[in-house]
Parts: sequence; C-alpha cells; structure tokens
Amino acid sequence: MTSWLAELRSGIAQFAPSVFPYRRFALALALGIIGGALFYKLRLPLPWMLGAMTFCTIAALVRVPVAAPGVIRSPMSAIIGVMLGSGFSPAIIGQVPQWIVPLAGLVLFMTACGTSVVWYYRRVGGYDRVTAFFCGMPGGLVEMVIYGEERGGDARIIALVHSARILMVVMTLPFIIQFTQGIRLDRPVTGVSMFDAPLAAEALLVVCGFAGAFLGHVLRLPAKTLLGCMIVSAAIHVTGLSDFKPPFEIVNAAQLVLGVAVGCRFAGTASHVVWRVLALSVGSTLILMAWMTAFALVVSQLSGFPAVTLLLAYSPGGLTEMALIAVALHAEVAFVAAFHIIRVFLTMIAAPMTFAWLMPARPPS
Repeated sequence: MTSWLAELRSGIAQFAPSVFPYRRFALALALGIIGGALFYKLRLPLPWMLGAMTFCTIAALVRVPVAAPGVIRSPMSAIIGVMLGSGFSPAIIGQVPQWIVPLAGLVLFMTACGTSVVWYYRRVGGYDRVTAFFCGMPGGLVEMVIYGEERGGDARIIALVHSARILMVVMTLPFIIQFTQGIRLDRPVTGVSMFDAPLAAEALLVVCGFAGAFLGHVLRLPAKTLLGCMIVSAAIHVTGLSDFKPPFEIVNAAQLVLGVAVGCRFAGTASHVVWRVLALSVGSTLILMAWMTAFALVVSQLSGFPAVTLLLAYSPGGLTEMALIAVALHAEVAFVAAFHIIRVFLTMIAAPMTFAWLMPARPPS
C-alpha cells in the first residue's frame, strides 16, 4: 500500500506546472479535437481516436511543439479498463472451453510473426541481432524495450518500432474491416450519457479506477492500470453485481486523449530516424497483417468463431485500441481483450527465454 501511495503521489506531482508541458499538451489536444471532428464529419472509423492520432503524428513529424507525457495515459487507461471489464458477463465463463482451438492458433501465429519479423529487421532493416530480435516480438512495448536494453540493444529504436507497429495496425485495420466487411465503424462509442447515469453508477467508475490501479500495482501487471481496472470491473460484471458501463462522453474523451498520446510518441526524435522506422514498419506491418489474415481465416473454419472477431483477437495492435474496435463492432470484447492479454503475457515470458536459447551469453575473454 505504501509503495502504491508513493507512486500515486509521484504521478500527481508530474502534473505540477513546473513539470508538465501544459502548452504543448494543449496544442496537441487542440489538434486532436480538430482531427477527431474532421474524421467524424467524414464518417471515418473510430473518429476520435484515429483522428487525434493522425493529426498528432503529422504534427510530431513536422516538428510542431506537441507533447503528451506518459502520465496522462493512466487515468484514460483506467476508464477504458472499466469499459472493457463491463464487456464480461456470467455467460462468458461457459464459453472459455471453446477457446482451445483459437488459443492454439494464437501460439502458432505469434511464432510465425516473431520468426518472420525478426528476420525482416535483421536482413532488411540491418539492425544488430539484439535490436532486431526485440523489435520483432509481437507485443509488449515497454517490456521489449526493457529486455532489449538490458541485453545491449538500441532501446530508442525498439520503442519507435513498436510504437510504429501499433500506429500502423490501428490506422489500417479499421479501414480494412469497414471497407471489406461492410461493417460501419464511423461513429464513436454510444450508450448512456453522463447526464443520465445515476450517481451510484458514476461512483462505481471511480471506485473501479482506484481499486484496479491498486490491484495492477500489487500484481505487477503489464499495462497495470488498464488490466487492473479491467479485472475489477470484470469481476463486478461477471458476478452480476452491476451492469454499469462508463458514460459515452467519458469513453470518447479517453479515446481522444489516447489517440493524442500515441501520435505524440514520435515528438522530439530526429526526423530521419522516425521516417526510416516508419518506412520499415510498412513492410513489417504487411507481414503481420498477412499472417493475421491467414490465421484468422483458417482458425475461423476450424473453430466456428467469426473471422472478424479473430482478426481483432490476433491483431498485433495494442490491447486498448483493438478492444475499442471490438466495442464499435459489437464483437466479443471479452474474447478480444483476453487474447491480447494472453499475447502480451506469452511474449513477456517467451521472448527472454527464446533469446537466451538462440543467443547465449558469450563468456568473457
């Protein structure tokens, strides 16, 4: 409890005017709102998240002074985590045995992606073996940066590559689904308004946020705020204690801020480095999307799960972003979220073990 409270105080302290870049964040937020409004007007997929992401990415690449410090992600992740948890229900428990075939497909999918993308970054990208290996792992941005840096890789390149992977998958998959499946993703999340929600329900959102953040800290979860809040919210919904869902205004605002945060990840990095990473990421994203499509179609035939749901479950994009697409599709949010959590955990466990097996430490000379 003491360490969590210290972490909470540290997070609050980062919002002090002397530390937090309010002007640059305000500019990024303004650009995000403009981008979201434009995407909404043009009826493009997930307008508030993708519009903000697009405008802030362009701004970062052309050196506009935008910034979105990592501390802003935690409260937004808490909101999304509670929303994802609300997608669980008592009926979901009975469906778990049906996941065996899709889970086997996920393991094979991760193996195929890791092998091919590591080769791509080694041979085409020309990265050293450590950097290429951790760039090619299908998930876990923070964890892969830490693992790679500890083993002598280029942490900056690994972070940029994984950021670019998430950016490109999130920017392309909704359009692919919308235009190939005829499924509309051109409206933000809807539901109960914050002005209509009962006070007790809104209080539950706050309670889930704090309890989930504490749980994530205690369990040392990856993406601890998001996963902790999702677990707490899922427990409440699976047990039937509540069917509350966060008001749509709050969820759409969280999407907007998360889109701004992803877009601003490239701010402050030399343009030639970013452009090279983005260029290489086009190739790696094509590889990932090809494997994703192949596995989704095959597993759909073997398991009976809809191909679109499997596309989202196997997608090498971020958990938050893919789950939001699942919400917009009215797909199985619990299924999609669970598979992304499993993918991240498997990557965290398998990556260092596989690296040690393939590239054992050399004895000192």
